[in-house]
Amino acid sequence: MSDLKTFRNETKAWLLENCPEEMRDNLGGEENICWGGRNWTFQSDAQKVWLERMAEKGWTVPTWPKEYGGGGLSKEEAKILKAEMRAIGARSPLESFGIWMLGPALLKYGTHEQKLHFLPPIARGEIRWCQGYSEPNAGSDLASLQCKCEDKKDSWLVNGQKIWTSYADQSDWIFVLVRTDPSATKHNGISFILIDMASKGVTTKPIKLISGKSPFCETFFDDVEVPKAYAPGVSAVVGEINRGWDVAKYLLTHEREMISAGGGGLLGGRGMGEVAAQDIGLEHGRLADPMLRAKIAQAEIDGWAFLLTLERMKDEAKAGQGVGANSSMLKYYGTEFNKRRYELMMDTGGSDELEWEGERTKDGKLARSWLRTKANSIEGGTSEVQLNIIAKRILELPGA
Repeated sequence: MSDLKTFRNETKAWLLENCPEEMRDNLGGEENICWGGRNWTFQSDAQKVWLERMAEKGWTVPTWPKEYGGGGLSKEEAKILKAEMRAIGARSPLESFGIWMLGPALLKYGTHEQKLHFLPPIARGEIRWCQGYSEPNAGSDLASLQCKCEDKKDSWLVNGQKIWTSYADQSDWIFVLVRTDPSATKHNGISFILIDMASKGVTTKPIKLISGKSPFCETFFDDVEVPKAYAPGVSAVVGEINRGWDVAKYLLTHEREMISAGGGGLLGGRGMGEVAAQDIGLEHGRLADPMLRAKIAQAEIDGWAFLLTLERMKDEAKAGQGVGANSSMLKYYGTEFNKRRYELMMDTGGSDELEWEGERTKDGKLARSWLRTKANSIEGGTSEVQLNIIAKRILELPGA
């Protein structure tokens, strides 16, 4: 315990000395995220400095091994770091699909050479990754994918299409599920391959959503030649050929955790009560409507309870118990709660928040975010699919 107390004191002192004041505003939202990548433009010098300092410390990925660009922290130390960052309102220095999804998959299934080649640039924010899973005819039924990958001796030849590829038009690399053996059974004959988005034959087309904005794209592969290896010992394929479904399933548990985590967040670091007070105003120090107060209190309690559940399951996973089907439970509750949370914030904002643009609006930010939450219960596996997994794998209910 004394070691953890020392670590907390040292971490607090380091953060106070190294986190720029501009990065201590506790602001959330898409516009304040640093995604990194070779084409990334920093919003400010402070954002760049903050990323560089945290990456040098290994704290963009605090629990990854130091040899792969991480901080080598224990789960207890990582919790302390997170708590001390929250205490000073520090923004996350870097968000990344490479951190949330590909990194864990490489740590489990990648070779030492693959880890050394790909993980440190992810930790430093030098490569921005996107995910090539869903196809027009293979969404929730992902194992039906048909994107073809042929062995051409010195390279792979990839042809096909992916859809709902988040930020594909802004990403540097993509991790893709491809079919390498079309004669194999449905879940076999699939491989997990890494492709540079700058490769000849890779094109993207943005998809516009009801919110007016969208991270989603269609991604096309037309005779894309992928090297068998990017460097000595650095294969383009992660895991075994034709066993990519094993990697895909493991990665999906991390994706579902990532999506579910949005349900436990607070709007820009503020509670819903604070947001409502700003929008509506207070009477005698509190919101006048008792029903609204009760709904907000219940939502905030549910949010904190969900955050604690996330922390508990992370601890269980790091203790070797795994997450497995529990990720479906987290994904279902987190996304459905997030939709309910934004519905409540729209209620507190009243009719003004429904305006898309105009003098009284904030560029329709809340309305756009509210509409965007509708996709949360579809992406990463629909809520209906998650309920089926929960019924079969957790509750062990009999089939129809």
